[in-house]
Amino acid sequence: MKKLLTIAALTATTFAANAEVRINGFANLIGGISNTEGSPYGYGEDIGFTEESLFAIQISGDINEKMTATGQIVAKGEDGYTPSFEWAYMTYSATDNLSISAGRLRLPLFRYSSSLDVGYSYHWVNAPQAVYDVPFNNLDGIRLDYSNYAGDWEYNIQLAYGAYDTDTDVYNIVGNNTIVASAELTYEWLKLRGVWGTGESSLNLYALEDSLATLEQVLPADLYDLYAYEEDNGYFVGFGVEVDRFDWFVSAEITSVDTPDSYLREDMAYYVTAGLRLGKFTPSITYEAKESEEDFKYVDQISALPSAELQATLYGIQTLFDDDSKTITLGLRYDYDTNIALKADVSKYTDDLNEDNDATLVRFAVNYVF
Repeated sequence: MKKLLTIAALTATTFAANAEVRINGFANLIGGISNTEGSPYGYGEDIGFTEESLFAIQISGDINEKMTATGQIVAKGEDGYTPSFEWAYMTYSATDNLSISAGRLRLPLFRYSSSLDVGYSYHWVNAPQAVYDVPFNNLDGIRLDYSNYAGDWEYNIQLAYGAYDTDTDVYNIVGNNTIVASAELTYEWLKLRGVWGTGESSLNLYALEDSLATLEQVLPADLYDLYAYEEDNGYFVGFGVEVDRFDWFVSAEITSVDTPDSYLREDMAYYVTAGLRLGKFTPSITYEAKESEEDFKYVDQISALPSAELQATLYGIQTLFDDDSKTITLGLRYDYDTNIALKADVSKYTDDLNEDNDATLVRFAVNYVF
């Protein structure tokens, strides 16, 4: 996979000698303020502009009649505007309907996966965090795209294979042998979408390293393997629907992320959004929620342990990533001019696990493409 990524990155920056280079870009300038520190999206009681802002350049061009190369460099405010290759891939057009891409690609997980960073492409200030905030948006590998018509229906099928590796200050997550398949059907004003994915995932939560080292000495081997979270099969399932009558629209997505043989419990997330298009104005309302499975895993094995303190520790580890939250957002988009949109929203976030995390967030944004 590293070779594929290297080849794609080099190609995206050196094909200029053989073809005309196309350069496009986009940017999101987003500011926000909350009534509490550590609110959703990272905003606090002082106005912040770095949490979600970004600037990006996309370079593309034809290598020959059948092949193109694409590179996308993104500088995010949360990373100190340090530029990095978000995408770097080659695409081969096998037929008018089938294309094959290789390199660093966007996983086809969601309705707006391919344009997730392009705030201009949707009505929100940013896509709903409950659904879209996952640690595996990009893939180093191969993706097949096939599109065609069946009667009055247009359909698009995507199949991706590869690996991802995401490292943060809190954790490192790796997904090998990752497979994601999605299908999207469109009929006039109706769009339906489904996605399924699986992979061998490994999670290293840095805060647990010492605890896991201790648990390895005292737990039965089979129970320790479940808590070690190494090369465990994970699953992603999602469904979406969109009704767009131009003057108004309603859409929703629901997803499930589950790794049965790990200490993480299944997460379900969804949103429902609706809006009106009134000339240049698009008011909207969005409800989103994320919930973790309530039942504990491995109850029989844990209950057989002699130490009540050890049992409590194992149950506690299972709750580390638990979520039971909901957010309702009122938003307004104004299409100021060609390729420029101004947005503002106010969100009420409720955490049913810890009311101290409840927050009200106000954001405003300038999204543009060029």
